[in-house]
Amino acid sequence: MGKRVALVLAGCGVFDGSEIHEASAALVHLSRGGAEVKIFAPNIEQRDVVNHLKGSPAEEKRNVLVESARLARGNIQDLAELKASEFDAVIFPGGFGVAKNLCSWAVDGKNCTVNEHVSSTLQAFHSAKKPIGLCCISPVLAAKVFPGCEVTVGQDKNVDGRFPDAETASAIAELGCKHICKNVNESHVDKTNKIVTTCAFMCKAPLHEIFDGIGTMVQEVLKLA
Repeated sequence: MGKRVALVLAGCGVFDGSEIHEASAALVHLSRGGAEVKIFAPNIEQRDVVNHLKGSPAEEKRNVLVESARLARGNIQDLAELKASEFDAVIFPGGFGVAKNLCSWAVDGKNCTVNEHVSSTLQAFHSAKKPIGLCCISPVLAAKVFPGCEVTVGQDKNVDGRFPDAETASAIAELGCKHICKNVNESHVDKTNKIVTTCAFMCKAPLHEIFDGIGTMVQEVLKLA
């Protein structure tokens, strides 16, 4: 029987929800790994809505669960219903929705608050010693909830212009966590906390390299599960 994995989404679309390529990559690698996946998202209003064609705010309101259902092909549940006891691992793809809807990092940085259901989900898996996978900006969730943990968001310097958000690594360190520098096709395993992270689109890289990096994260999560 395959490992049972919960995938937590934050909407649909890089600028106000989950990064679609990252969510899809995680699902493909989980499928290849024989995992049984169920998808969840919080039933809350998005912090904002972005016109992805223009890159500008749109004057409308959208619901994170409803928007995430687009990526889940309609097969999705409210995050409030997720029971860690029914799963072997949990994975969070990235996207600005993580920093806007799952927490307030986009506005408050390291002083952010984390959505109550996101926080309780992370704590439940951690307490049960079950692995947590995070990519792109999602590792800040672990940094906020688990002081002292080890994560990666890529590099701590903007190497060759490929890591424009390198200052995130410094903010993670200021939270008392250890940032581990990794390339886009790599992931880092915090064996003590069973937290696996990869930088994904925090690096300006070809899509296949991001896909491969997410693959290493998924493989390590399944090994730990």
